[in-house]
Amino acid sequence: MCGICGFVKLKSNKPQISDKYIKEMCDAMISRGPDGEGQWLQEENLAGFGHRRLSIIDLSDAASQPMSNCDGTVVITFNGEIYNYTDIRRELEKTGKYIWKTSHSDTEVIVHAYEEWGIDFLERLRGMFAIAIWDNRQHKFWLIRDRIGIKPIYYTIENDILTFASEIKSIHKVLPQKRKINEKAFYDYLSFLCTPCEDTLFEGIYKVRPGTWVCVEGNKITSRRYYDVLDYIDMSLSKAREEEIIESIQSELRTAVQLRTISDVPVGVFLSGGIDSSTNTALFSEVKKGSVKTFCVGYPEETESYQSEFHYAKMMSEFAHTEHYEHIITPDEAISFIPEMIYAQDEPIADPVCIPVYYVSKLARENGVTVAQVGEGSDELFWGYSHWKDFSKLNIWNSIPGTMWLKKNLINYYNGRKQEESYPYEILRRATRKEPLFWSGAEAFYETQKQKMVSGRIRRQLNDYTSFEAIRPTYERFMEKAPEASFLNWMSYADLNHRLPELLLMRVDKMSMLVSLECRVPFLDHKFVELAMSIPTSIKMKGWESKHILKKAVEGIIPNELIYRKKQGFGAPVQDWFKGVMGEQMKESVLNMVDNTDLFDRDYMHQHLENAPDIQDWFLYNLSLWWKKYIA
Repeated sequence: MCGICGFVKLKSNKPQISDKYIKEMCDAMISRGPDGEGQWLQEENLAGFGHRRLSIIDLSDAASQPMSNCDGTVVITFNGEIYNYTDIRRELEKTGKYIWKTSHSDTEVIVHAYEEWGIDFLERLRGMFAIAIWDNRQHKFWLIRDRIGIKPIYYTIENDILTFASEIKSIHKVLPQKRKINEKAFYDYLSFLCTPCEDTLFEGIYKVRPGTWVCVEGNKITSRRYYDVLDYIDMSLSKAREEEIIESIQSELRTAVQLRTISDVPVGVFLSGGIDSSTNTALFSEVKKGSVKTFCVGYPEETESYQSEFHYAKMMSEFAHTEHYEHIITPDEAISFIPEMIYAQDEPIADPVCIPVYYVSKLARENGVTVAQVGEGSDELFWGYSHWKDFSKLNIWNSIPGTMWLKKNLINYYNGRKQEESYPYEILRRATRKEPLFWSGAEAFYETQKQKMVSGRIRRQLNDYTSFEAIRPTYERFMEKAPEASFLNWMSYADLNHRLPELLLMRVDKMSMLVSLECRVPFLDHKFVELAMSIPTSIKMKGWESKHILKKAVEGIIPNELIYRKKQGFGAPVQDWFKGVMGEQMKESVLNMVDNTDLFDRDYMHQHLENAPDIQDWFLYNLSLWWKKYIA
């Protein structure tokens, strides 16, 4: 796990770029790679790479990056881990073509795999990655993000030079002028708590989409999605018995966890006591030699809006015989961390869970662990959210033929009572426009709310734009390609393409890398995702029980008391924090942004902030602090 950066020229006659340019970019993300640093410049100054190293696999200097093949015709800088690299290396060794400089570096495997198979080598990788490759034979550059989007990669084009990095702040280091707000992205942020790909909140800075490569050849830039889970659905599962599906889940998940034990440094597990983290702990303990370290954070007992999970985490720790560590996050700790959190986020990731993710990462790092297993992805794959049931039931109603007249009459009913900002109104608005009722597993403000929140200038500029346009291509692709286009599969597919990579996985990446900790995500192994997305809806939704088939699959692996306890997501007691000094800080910060920009309707926002603060205000608080740090 590392930080990568660099540039490639679209026109060869551009001015010389020195290694200082790359050095400055590397310096902006030292926490991603405290164990080493390297730079490379192409001899004609057409490209240059930088790398900050967090040593995980092959700790020798020979495995340092940027890395080239023997004759220097292929150069790579790479962030991530390839879990099946030994299998690929054996396949390459059989050809007898390649001289190996390292004993077991996954980076060197990528170099030779590209030599052997070209860009199609991506089909063989099992892991998480952001990769930059310079092919000196063809003067061709590749920028690649892994299938699920676990690792981020950003880029911008300025004066016919493409500059890329693992963090936006690294780009800002050499291109400080790239600090203007992308106003369409700002409007989308108010819906999704993050910025949908490929935009960022900075105008002119982009993020590569999950499962996508960007190629530069001369002054031509092309982009292609090389992976879509819908192309890998196993239709044979539509006729499989539940017992067979359970066996497949157990087998594939064991493989995913076992692959993620590969490391030359200590590996631990984040353990909250829920199904996902407990399953990770149990399966990891099956294959890990010696005692496994597990980590849990919580809040003081007097917290009202979040119940402690320490009891359940301890239960699982005792069951799996782990070496367990806990930390209680106080309100003062949470408040003191917020400025550092904003800096680390690069662009707002308006999920307060960033705070506990940071503290559990810090706890792991302080107790000798460099790699941690995390449980993201299970809820999206196995119907783990209670509000998904509500959406599913609403969709049944919405699918009744001949009810459009009723929906339009109900819209008029709400209009007459000034209920345009309500949840029922938004559902009816989507239904009458024939949009899917579900846009994302995390929504901040509805379209009618946003229309009142933003300034007249923003409304005029965006005209009839709604944030559905940000996910419309995903919806159209799903409706065209999904073998079973059920509403449940749409919810999973939507979040796999948007909420997971740009919100949930980014909060893990940004907060863990702040303390130089690598996080691995077994539930998002692409083979496991393909299996989960192939399971028939009738099996997943059996009896309207959340995670029905996953619960059956982990019976006997973890205690039933943990499987069938009431679900409690990993969260943060924001409303409790807002009762104290944080509430006043929030109002002051948001009003500062409102009064000093023309992004918001000032009268509406002042009135809104007179109410008791709630979770929506955290989204505005995060945004305002980002604006103050990076824009103002």
